[in-house]
Amino acid sequence: MEQSLPQELVKQVSGSFRLTTLLQKRVRELVRGQKPLFETRERNYIKIASEELRRGLIELVPDEEQSGPTRLEV
Repeated sequence: MEQSLPQELVKQVSGSFRLTTLLQKRVRELVRGQKPLFETRERNYIKIASEELRRGLIELVPDEEQSGPTRLEV
């Protein structure tokens, strides 16, 4: 059976709390003027952040590590 996008994303980040934290931090960055990490005409920041997560462009990591895909500090 095919999973919905929210179910897929929760599985990808190991839990709904982590998913919420990650998306909230990325949406905040987009609101403050950061550009999306992929070409899009979408204006909904939540949809943009969700798509970035789905594509593996963002991930939630501890403060001490800052390399690779865009990383958002916990």
